[in-house]
Amino acid sequence: MSQVVIEGRNIVRDYHVGGGVFSRSRTVHAVKNVNFAVEKGKTLAIVGESGCGKSTLARIITLIDAPTSGELFLDGQKIDIARKPMTPELRRKVQIIFQNPYGSLNPRQKIGDVLGEPLLINTGKSQAERRDLAMQMLLKVGLGPEHFNRYPHMFSGGQRQRIAIARALMLRPSLLVLDEPVSALDLSVQAQVLNLLSDLQDEFHLTYVFISHDLSVVRYIADHVMVMYYGEAVEYGTREAVFANPQHSYTKVLFAATPRADPESIRARLAKKKKAA
Repeated sequence: MSQVVIEGRNIVRDYHVGGGVFSRSRTVHAVKNVNFAVEKGKTLAIVGESGCGKSTLARIITLIDAPTSGELFLDGQKIDIARKPMTPELRRKVQIIFQNPYGSLNPRQKIGDVLGEPLLINTGKSQAERRDLAMQMLLKVGLGPEHFNRYPHMFSGGQRQRIAIARALMLRPSLLVLDEPVSALDLSVQAQVLNLLSDLQDEFHLTYVFISHDLSVVRYIADHVMVMYYGEAVEYGTREAVFANPQHSYTKVLFAATPRADPESIRARLAKKKKAA
């Protein structure tokens, strides 16, 4: 039987918005009774347009925010950060990668220090051990020893995202949440980063929650797909089932509106563009 790494049961997240001179206070239902489960080594993609609640749900899964109600389980353990403080062990289990890696990288830190910092804070490893592990992870994400002592501004967007991925993996988390990790990258670079994520998942048996508005990227990376609309999960199923026969009208609209951006389509579009030039 497969191990479930992250599970949500009837997750609700409400925000209370204060009223002004001409308006009353109100409650915004950002996430409404959402259920999901992700098995070890698998990827759940959460898809929807801006404002659908996917990023709010990502913050709950990443243990940044607590749900208003519902239950969240990590490695079979019920998690309630509203009542019980986070432990260092729990923080190590979940890591997040953001859309803009440059915003999360300290511009004054060399890349070797960026990668070694999680080990410095969370482990008792020596400086030499931290350096060796950081160098190994740098190579795992496709960068070289020559990059170890460079600063973030010296890298391209794709390289910075590789650095962010490497840093997130330094503590060997149980779960990696990827919040629009390729949407800011060029198409050809998107394909490279998606392939890297797939290779790392196979090598480390990683579990992903992949947040995206782009169904064509999801087609390549996901095992299961959850489509959100105004805070609700309107469609949930295997990638094959959702793409072969979408049930909800909103999912069908997303299919119609989204250009294909999987690696094969990216290569075809680049070849067509080069031929036309």
